[in-house]
Amino acid sequence: MSYRTDVSKQRLDGWPEEVAGNGVAVPVIGGRMVPYAYLDNAASTPALKAVQETISNFLPWYSSVHRGTGYKSRVATAAYEEAREHVKRFLNAGDDQAVIFIKNSTEGLNRVSHLVRKRGATVFSSIMEHHANMLPWRFQAGAVRLIQADDQGIIDEEDLRTQLRSAPSGPKLVAVSGAYNVTGYTPPVHRLARLAHDFGAEILVDGAQLVPHRQVDMQGSRAEEKIDYLVFSAHKIYAPLGSGALVAPKSALDEAGPDLLGGGIVDMVTLDEVAWNDLPDREEAGSPNVVGAVALGAALDRLRRLGRDELEDQEAALTTYTIEKMTQIPGVSVLGPPAGQNRVGTISFVVEGAPHGLVAAALSYEYGIGVRNGCFCAHPGLLHLLDVPPDQVEIVRDRLRRHERWGIPGGVRVSLGLENTQEEVDRFIAALTQIAQSDLATSYNLNKATGDYEPEGWLEKFDLRIQAQLSAW
Repeated sequence: MSYRTDVSKQRLDGWPEEVAGNGVAVPVIGGRMVPYAYLDNAASTPALKAVQETISNFLPWYSSVHRGTGYKSRVATAAYEEAREHVKRFLNAGDDQAVIFIKNSTEGLNRVSHLVRKRGATVFSSIMEHHANMLPWRFQAGAVRLIQADDQGIIDEEDLRTQLRSAPSGPKLVAVSGAYNVTGYTPPVHRLARLAHDFGAEILVDGAQLVPHRQVDMQGSRAEEKIDYLVFSAHKIYAPLGSGALVAPKSALDEAGPDLLGGGIVDMVTLDEVAWNDLPDREEAGSPNVVGAVALGAALDRLRRLGRDELEDQEAALTTYTIEKMTQIPGVSVLGPPAGQNRVGTISFVVEGAPHGLVAAALSYEYGIGVRNGCFCAHPGLLHLLDVPPDQVEIVRDRLRRHERWGIPGGVRVSLGLENTQEEVDRFIAALTQIAQSDLATSYNLNKATGDYEPEGWLEKFDLRIQAQLSAW
């Protein structure tokens, strides 16, 4: 994994031509149509044109894989397994590790929790994790211990060392995100791997936000830095067709046995016995998402050809530029570590005196800029960063019990991808400056049931526009 911070001479114009639908015109208040600025890549990235083209070419050859002798089935099987090899090469997975196709990171993390449950392992994780890397351990692990984090969300390695040293004997797993979806901070996962292995623990990296933005070498620079488990989602790496991958030690999968049961995972079933297939087939029950796997392989291949070093440098430069501009706006506070530190292009912020839902709505309805607001499926971490007192949390809980979602503490998140440019960031900065000054084009109505804001008198007509666009396609 490489982290470069000298980005003063790097490009800020991105690769917008690589993305399908980039800059499509959207309506804003006043009846104007403006090019859409998509700054919500941490939620889902758009599709690469290379993915769109690959799927278009593959669909006429689509068939079920592995057990068909027909020509199309052989073509589909070859494409499916080639996608698996793309994943293995992209991450430098070892021969002792299996690449299992899954539908997303959440499924992969739940798969690993199946292993954890059988072992009764103690899991060490942090308050900053996405719910997908938190809830499975809380309900499946023998015990969960939280690694301390500072007010910027940076985890305390010495606290982890202390906890590992004092942990009871038995299986142990350190489960951390490779990049946090609230702050973009990237923990030193190989150093954490070495620390975990020093105390007989394994390490799992939630790569949902890391793999799209940083080169990942699961082997590290030496054996003790190896990443044991890694999950990531295709829809966050420019292949939004419902796929992803879990990379796990073959020995651990052999020990636990298959999690999902059904067709395609056995050599023979009798009324008395089951003879399981070899890996990876044994872990992919049912008819797999062949198209999703092919899309993922195409995305990884295209990113590799574009040049991972250059992609990283472009994003680092644009991230630094964005944070520096944001911190110059009065009333705007950026969460997490400052610009120039190890972080991907995910930037959460708050605007003094302005609800996060209103800020996001104004960016969309007035400027055609897509961001995300709320707690980003990381409630404990965001409440920690915002330093929300317990009594305020209880007020919010009472409100939610009444099915009211307004007034929930949260932030606004802008997240960059390979397609974003300095021009789009400048549009965002100009818009945010106006919003921070309470200079809104109209009044907004709050829906207390959803917490969403909508402009006064706004009439949504996107259904007709989408239908017309689909007809044109």
